[in-house]
Amino acid sequence: MTPTIAHIGIAVPNVETALRFYRDVLQVPTRGPEEADGARIVHLDFGSSEVELLEPLEADSPIGKFLARRGPGIHHVCYRVPNLDAALTAAREQGYTLIDETPRTGAGDCRIAFLHPKSTDGILIELTEALAGASD
Repeated sequence: MTPTIAHIGIAVPNVETALRFYRDVLQVPTRGPEEADGARIVHLDFGSSEVELLEPLEADSPIGKFLARRGPGIHHVCYRVPNLDAALTAAREQGYTLIDETPRTGAGDCRIAFLHPKSTDGILIELTEALAGASD
């Protein structure tokens, strides 16, 4: 399996307001909302990948802090990898800074881990494991 883009996370002050464009103009199928990591998350289905709209539940949550510093916009890119543990080991061995030293459970009960943007050219990268039975 080749790594693929799982989703792009977009920080927004209000999911319902942001959702109007995707739902009413693009007519993208949605799933959610759900809550994880201090955010209300709505998933937008773009075929083999998704866009996640991320609304902070609290001002001091990761998304709340991001919005206060940078305003609305792309928060992170998530790549689906065949083996999350192996990818984290390789990243660590190559000198990348891991936010999550071991995988944890994220939205949708997926195993995830983040790499620090200071070591990835300014992009917050999330890694997630391939879906069972995926053969990309």
